[in-house]
Amino acid sequence: MSFLGLENKTVLVMGVANRKSVAWFAAKTLEEAGATVIYSVRSQARKETSAKLLSGKSVYVCDVENPEEVKALAADVARDHGKIDGIVHSIAFANYSDGFKPFHETKREDYLQATAISSFSLVEISNAFKPVLTDDASVVAISISSLTITAENYGYMSPIKASLDSSVRYLAKSFSKDTRVRFNSVNPGTLKTSASAGIPGYLESYLYSEKLTFRKVALHTQEVANAVAFLISNRSSGMNGTSLVMDAGMGINYFDEEVVRLTMRPEDKGKV
Repeated sequence: MSFLGLENKTVLVMGVANRKSVAWFAAKTLEEAGATVIYSVRSQARKETSAKLLSGKSVYVCDVENPEEVKALAADVARDHGKIDGIVHSIAFANYSDGFKPFHETKREDYLQATAISSFSLVEISNAFKPVLTDDASVVAISISSLTITAENYGYMSPIKASLDSSVRYLAKSFSKDTRVRFNSVNPGTLKTSASAGIPGYLESYLYSEKLTFRKVALHTQEVANAVAFLISNRSSGMNGTSLVMDAGMGINYFDEEVVRLTMRPEDKGKV
C-alpha cells in the first residue's frame, strides 16, 4: 500500500470544468494514488463538453443551486457505489457580467446566488451525503488564502469564501457528535485557472503575488491537488476544521526587498 493509502477508496469530486481546474488536478492526483474517483458536474451541457476529458468515468449531473438535485445526487451515488470515503468540493460562481463594482454596490441577488453555490452548497451536500460517507471519511473544500481574500478585485466573493471557511469549521464540529468525518479546506494563493481568468484585473494580481512568494514562482495547481490528496487520506487524520494555506510564503512576505524597491522607487522598474 502507498503512503497515502488511498487504494480501494472512493471519492466524489465536484466541480470539474476543464483541464486547468483545481478539481481536475485533484481528481487526477487521487486516481494516481489509487482511489476510485466519481465526478459531479453542474449541468448536462457541462457533462457533454467534458465528455472527452471524463471518458470512461462515472459522471453525475448536479446543479447545487437546486437542493433536490443535491439529494438526488447522494441517492444516486449510494445506489451505484455504496459508501464513499471522501468528497472534494471545488465549486464556486460569481456573476461579473456587469463588470467590477465596489463591494457596497453588490446586488442582493448576485450575493445570494454566489453564497448558495460557493458556500452553502457545502452544507447541503454534507447533510445529504451524511448517510453515504464512511465513518472516517474526509471532506475537502477549495477556498482561497487569507491574503488573497482581501484582494479588492475579488469583489463580493471574498466574504463568501470566508463564509465557506467558517462552514468547514462548523461542519467539523457538527459531524463530530456522532461520526469521525473530517472537514478541512485548502486555501491557495493565486492560481492560473480558467475560472480565475474571468476575475477583473486578475492577471495583475497574479503577477504581483508571484513577486511576493519566497521562490518568485507562483503556486502551481498541482501543488494544491497534492494537498487535497493528503487531506482526503487518513495520513491527515489529526487535521479537522483546518484551513491549509498554500501560497509559497506570499502571506508573510509583505516586505520583500525587491517589491519594496519597485514600489518606492518606480524608476527602477526596468532594472529587475
